[in-house]
Amino acid sequence: MAVHRELKLDDYLTIVRRRRWMIVIPALLGAVAGYILSLRLPKRYTSHTVILVQQPTVPDSYVKPVVSEDLNQRLASMREQILSRTRLQQLVEHFGLFKTDSEWGPLKVVSRLVHKGDVEHVPMEDLVKELHKLITVTPLNPMAGTRSVELPGFNVDVTLGEARLAQQVCQEITSMFMEQNLRLRQQQVEETTQFLGKQLDDAKGKLDEQDAKLAAFQSRYIGELPEDENTNLTLLAGMTPQLQATTQALNQAQQDKAFTESLLDQQLAAWRASKGGQNSQTVEQQLRELQDQLLSKQGHYTELHPDVVKLKKDIASLQKLANASTNVDAQPNEQQRRVAADEPPEIQQFRARLHQIELTIAQKRHEQEELQRQIKTLQARIQSSPMIQQQFKALTRDHQTALDFYNDLLKKRNESQMATELERRQEGQQFRVLDPPSLPEQPSFPKPTVFGLGGLAAGLILGLAMVQFFESYDKSMRTKQDVELYLGGPALALISSMDAAQKKKRMGDAVFVRTRLHLRASSSRR
Repeated sequence: MAVHRELKLDDYLTIVRRRRWMIVIPALLGAVAGYILSLRLPKRYTSHTVILVQQPTVPDSYVKPVVSEDLNQRLASMREQILSRTRLQQLVEHFGLFKTDSEWGPLKVVSRLVHKGDVEHVPMEDLVKELHKLITVTPLNPMAGTRSVELPGFNVDVTLGEARLAQQVCQEITSMFMEQNLRLRQQQVEETTQFLGKQLDDAKGKLDEQDAKLAAFQSRYIGELPEDENTNLTLLAGMTPQLQATTQALNQAQQDKAFTESLLDQQLAAWRASKGGQNSQTVEQQLRELQDQLLSKQGHYTELHPDVVKLKKDIASLQKLANASTNVDAQPNEQQRRVAADEPPEIQQFRARLHQIELTIAQKRHEQEELQRQIKTLQARIQSSPMIQQQFKALTRDHQTALDFYNDLLKKRNESQMATELERRQEGQQFRVLDPPSLPEQPSFPKPTVFGLGGLAAGLILGLAMVQFFESYDKSMRTKQDVELYLGGPALALISSMDAAQKKKRMGDAVFVRTRLHLRASSSRR
């Protein structure tokens, strides 16, 4: 075969026809060997089950679920926990796994028999690793055309050397998933409820503290709070006319008092004059006249002038007399009361009227002072209102924040309690076994058909490799192109190739010709 010549499809077909037995025989031998190997290898059976994720019976709009973890993550976490060394070791010891060679993989059987000997000498770590490889958990994909991205369920497959044992182990793994899911969900909702309860207690303590601060502030600044500002302005606007009216009434009462006193003095003076006595009003009039004269004299003379000295002595005498009369009027004795009782009715009426006016003046003065005090208080409240309003807003804001936080935690705690009760009744998201663990009737490994096809493929590959090898070293010239390539010149003539059948046929024809010629020669001689 030409090494450097590019082969075409016809060339390849020619090579295949020429070397066909070199391809067919290894392929047939490989198929037979694969089939025989499938019969000799230990059988392994796979138990299969499907677990669906059942949604809560109560919609999420009524009871919000507490467990918000993605189901894929939760499934991965449960898978690691269930397929942990401790759990798998318990399964190995409980079911007595790997007591026979059929429970091991084909390569594991040879390795165990050569290196480990009996199963009793195999470390538990190797048994657990082998069982871990024989258990597969695969999630189900959502149905095509659905918008839901939630995991609908998952498959559990257990492969062992005995069908019944594989079913039992698969059933145990399924039960572990069911129990683990239920326990994890209950644990999460209970821990969530406990955490929210503790946070709620802390929030209640802070809310009570804010309530106490707000109550103390309101009691301290009662009447000065922001909601009292309009009331204070209204009261102040109403008290101002009252103060003006009271002031006017007080001034009027004082004028009435002065007028009544003057009338009373006139009546007393007339009454005393009629009795020939000197009253305090006459002394007072004389005292004023003397004081006027003293002022006139002092404007013309010095203090040592005899007239000035005499006037001062007279004024001092009259002042003593007026003081004595005032003391006698201020402290009336029994005799003065008798004198007052002997006074004319007109004077007594003036005295009664004067007394009533004095009571009115005292009352109005008290009302004026009270109104002034209240107005000052209201004005002080209005002036301090911005500062108090700022402090009150800060306290109210903190109190509202604490109240909102408390109400939010209370709502979440109540929802968590309902979710906990839902999980306890097993009405939340649960795992439901759609197909119980199956009892396999046919082994899942080895498959004779698969092994036979695999051997056939291996034989074909081997045969093609052999053809390639032999053709690479075959230097036979079979075509015109081979001759021209190897000899480097054009071919003058071609001799058709003769295979064995053609050679045999031509040899038979030659023998037949020779026999006829021999018979003709014999007949001619006769």
